[in-house]
Amino acid sequence: MTHFNTLRLILVILLACNSVPALAQRSDVGNWFIYFGNQSINKKWNWWNEVQYRNFNFAGDLQQLLFRTGIGYNLGENNNNLLLGYGFIHSQRYLAGTENKTGSNEHRLYQQFITRQNFGRVFLQHRYRAEERFLPGDFQFRLRYFLSLNLPLNHKTMSKNTIYFSAYNEVFLNTRSPVFDRNRLYGALGYVINRNFRTELGFMAQTQETTNRNQFQLVLFNNLPLKKTN
Repeated sequence: MTHFNTLRLILVILLACNSVPALAQRSDVGNWFIYFGNQSINKKWNWWNEVQYRNFNFAGDLQQLLFRTGIGYNLGENNNNLLLGYGFIHSQRYLAGTENKTGSNEHRLYQQFITRQNFGRVFLQHRYRAEERFLPGDFQFRLRYFLSLNLPLNHKTMSKNTIYFSAYNEVFLNTRSPVFDRNRLYGALGYVINRNFRTELGFMAQTQETTNRNQFQLVLFNNLPLKKTN
């Protein structure tokens, strides 16, 4: 597949996604615009930065605005990484039986460990995360396990101009009842722009104890280092 055809494929998918806002409202499908930044400080340290704009519909009806940052340390083996971070989350929800919304803020501390594996063309990532959630009038502790894979489709590695399939599953567990908080299952097509940038367009199904909600996701990954290396 040529570079032009690759860009055309991505454009067609984006236009198809953009054509469903009315359907999204009827079928309880939202949309998340996501930016992930992972900036290398040096060989051992990295700075994580993240913004997520989550909508009840395709765009313009805010459900949640999330900012997350952290400092990580590379352990060397299998690109293992330890990270300590902070998150700020502004959430909005509709009041029952009305079109009015109310907002709340959450402050969150988190600690995580990431390890990576590859089996041929399949690239796996395991992420274990603990969260201390400071909610209005409440404190909660939560555990998360995230398993993802990337599979290059037109190249053997995740090199420039690669189209790839991406998928993940993440389970959230509380330390008090109810223990099960939610599960997220995701599938996407991605495109590697260059060694520092890639993008994905995908669909995520979220299951909670009493409700289910699905999301389109448009994601940009930025791995541009803070300091240029020779």
